Amino acid sequence: MTFVILTHDDCLGHVTPPGHPERVERLEAVNAALSDPAFAAVPRIEAPLAEDGPILRAHPAAYVERIESSEPEQGWTSLDPDTHMSPGSVAAARRAAGANVKAVDMVMGGEAKIAFCAARPPGHHAEQETPMGFCLYANAAIAALHAIEAHGAARVAVADFDVHHGNGTQAIFWDDPRVVLSTSQQFPLWPGTGRESEEGAGNIFNGPIPPGGGGAAFRKVWEDRLLPGIDAHKPDLIVISAGFDAHARDPLAELNLLEEDFIWITERLCDLADKHCQGRVVSTLEGGYDLEALASSTAAHCRVLMERAG
Repeated sequence: MTFVILTHDDCLGHVTPPGHPERVERLEAVNAALSDPAFAAVPRIEAPLAEDGPILRAHPAAYVERIESSEPEQGWTSLDPDTHMSPGSVAAARRAAGANVKAVDMVMGGEAKIAFCAARPPGHHAEQETPMGFCLYANAAIAALHAIEAHGAARVAVADFDVHHGNGTQAIFWDDPRVVLSTSQQFPLWPGTGRESEEGAGNIFNGPIPPGGGGAAFRKVWEDRLLPGIDAHKPDLIVISAGFDAHARDPLAELNLLEEDFIWITERLCDLADKHCQGRVVSTLEGGYDLEALASSTAAHCRVLMERAG
């Protein structure tokens, strides 16, 4: 059992308008960081194109048809003021979802212990019928539902430490007690969700952090509220929405985390995976818009995953 990285060059084919923060260079920076000799022995798995079945667990068929018929032949289509598609966006989104599906197959099937999906576009803002926040398909939710429906997992936990609240993941699992969502986020901040009072069926644990908060505030909310929610759920798999835009250098928010904070939360989540689910973790890239901070934070996160995979 080992640590694997899933990615595909098609994820570079999703091109956003000039000046857009969710840009091709993000994944290029991540790929460069993961090409460090420290990761030389890590298997690289080609992300497949997700088939309709896994996507349709999170999104209705009409939504998928709408997204895929919106891809332009040239230039851009704007789905909302922040979310755009170019030629190649459908393949990228299918590869990002497919990376998560394949990662679950490998981890639940015993081919790997821990997997990281180096893919884009991100996914945690995509609601069942609404693309938003740079996201087209709800990658982490697709992963969790695939573990349940295809691999018989009774319980899955999704842990999200992106600086923006994963409103899409929350909406998809709002009344689904098979999945616990534990999520920290700056609040107030777009998209405006993520209050502690948003509890779903008792399976949603939100950890809002005021602007300016740093590592101490981040660790406290995870220790006091979010990790206990996962622990009590006793998951068969932990899915991580790994956003690194809570970093102090990130231009889109006002939290002040550093690489050591991402190391800390990755270790704590791996501790719970070791306790409850034979160490099984699937992590998928979400946000992070300062290229240097994104690269260093992703590398720090993946070093922990690699070490804990054994």
